[in-house]
Amino acid sequence: MKRKSLFVKMLYFTLMVFVFGVSTVAAETVLKFSHTDQQQGARQGAAEVFAKKVEQYTNGRYKVQVYCCSQLGNDPKNIEQLALGGIDFTVSSTGSYAPHLASLNLTMLPFIVDSYEQGWKLYDESKWLKAQFDLAPQKGFRFLSTFEAGFRCMTTKDPLVTPDDAKGKKLRTFPNEMMRWTLDAIGFSVQIMPLPEVYMAIQQGTVSGQENPIDTIYSNKFYEVAPYVTLTKHVYSPIPLAISEKTWQKLSPADREAVTKAAKEAADWSRKTIQANDDNQLKEMASKGAKITTPSADPFRKAVQPVYGKAREKYSAADVDAFLDDAAAVRKALPVK
Repeated sequence: MKRKSLFVKMLYFTLMVFVFGVSTVAAETVLKFSHTDQQQGARQGAAEVFAKKVEQYTNGRYKVQVYCCSQLGNDPKNIEQLALGGIDFTVSSTGSYAPHLASLNLTMLPFIVDSYEQGWKLYDESKWLKAQFDLAPQKGFRFLSTFEAGFRCMTTKDPLVTPDDAKGKKLRTFPNEMMRWTLDAIGFSVQIMPLPEVYMAIQQGTVSGQENPIDTIYSNKFYEVAPYVTLTKHVYSPIPLAISEKTWQKLSPADREAVTKAAKEAADWSRKTIQANDDNQLKEMASKGAKITTPSADPFRKAVQPVYGKAREKYSAADVDAFLDDAAAVRKALPVK
């Protein structure tokens, strides 16, 4: 009986070692993906698609845990942690990466494309942009694919028909120099604050409104406190998915290929979803009291002309012209009918 009891104990111990050993290995393969959008937003949906495909394509060796809603930090903090290896993935506006790669400020120039198709072609084929993205590993991260966020629009407490309506109004945006120049040129007084604070700030009157893509406006319900949703589409704002370079260097060639494949497929899902969602989200916001308008773009385009000159003065004029030339080429290739 003692021998039998000893055998049972040894078997139990072996099973526990096996179970906990497997758990330990699994824990070591969990990768953190942090972003700032709400759980119901398309950014979260694309992150979940990516996570599922990473697990599938690596046969379960890697699992991606997604943290939405700024749980692990705002966009600047996420990118800082990405470069340090504190998190493994994030997705954010190109302008948010600009503190690490200053040239990416130029992607925030106003009115460079007029349609999603033009934007996709620009980000997929621009030689200038590819050269800038290729510099990212030196900064501690690398770009895997480009998720979609959409065209940035305004939500304000009062009507916004022309730049004259912006004068004296405080508008929230994220910390990006090019965006500040653009909003200043339109006539707003720019206020920088983290996304989770914006709803309350508008409600309390700290700011008169904010600017973001339609999906972000919808998922954060900014139209509830700033009901004038004005489709200025002043900046095209895709959101590149990036991986920490420290994480990348730990991956085998096969796993790098798997993660990249997952990233590109998630980006394709993101693009199709955002484009398809715009009209439905606008209709739902309108049904809840939002006042949706599309102003003439001409006064806004005229107001922001000084921004291009400022960009040439601060950044390389050759870089500005190279990117604008790439944008002009896609507009010509894919004219809006």
